[in-house]
Amino acid sequence: MDLQLSNKTALVTGSTGGIGLAIARTLAEEGAAVIVIGRSAESVERTVQEIGAARGIVADPATAEGAAALTSAVPSVDILVNNLGIYEVKPFAEITDADWLRFFDVNVLSGIRLARHYFPAMLERNWGRIIFVSSESALQVPPDMIHYGMTKTAQLSVARGLAELTKGTAVTVNSVLPGPTRSAGIGDFLRSVFPGNPGSEAELEKEFFRQYRSSSLLQRMIDPKEIAALVAYVASPLGAATNGAALRVEGGLLMSAT
Repeated sequence: MDLQLSNKTALVTGSTGGIGLAIARTLAEEGAAVIVIGRSAESVERTVQEIGAARGIVADPATAEGAAALTSAVPSVDILVNNLGIYEVKPFAEITDADWLRFFDVNVLSGIRLARHYFPAMLERNWGRIIFVSSESALQVPPDMIHYGMTKTAQLSVARGLAELTKGTAVTVNSVLPGPTRSAGIGDFLRSVFPGNPGSEAELEKEFFRQYRSSSLLQRMIDPKEIAALVAYVASPLGAATNGAALRVEGGLLMSAT
């Protein structure tokens, strides 16, 4: 299927690894001119060469200065994928004010800053896509990751509010909500969930789904490429009728809440 992205420019934050890298690679394979964003010059350059990205920029949109530098270097895009995010397991009573603010800056404000810059021009051109990579944790908040879940719920609010401003245009704003995903840090995450458990990563994954995701149909981690395929479709002209949606990818289930 031709996703008709050959004349589109796409900016993907947090795109030097994990879900962001898979999204950037898929968009590039579909013909989009992809701009890779990361905080390390080495990782950005490696990713540009690896996926054939149009450009790579070292910037951190989790800070006002970094976002300003990024939007100055890239004044306009057709597709914005707000993927930058962090997560951790931490008891609620131990989550400090600094933790709450750090998670909000990275997971929420980074996307808000970029959307604030790119969204008005998309409306003026009457075409654009903004996609927030949220999480199933936005709807099913983990009791040991409440600060993370809060940021993912906030992303849904921002995305839905922006979508309300697109009525009658060819601009769309959506959220994608992956479930547990097999990315670079998943081994460390599983060991933080089961401290002291000497099992292999595969054994810990199985135990994780048995204890915490018994309703999952897949009973496995999602491959980042599976998320990237959905994002690429929503970002394409073919996804024009999907707007204001929270697309949940969990256990093989895709739900659209409009």
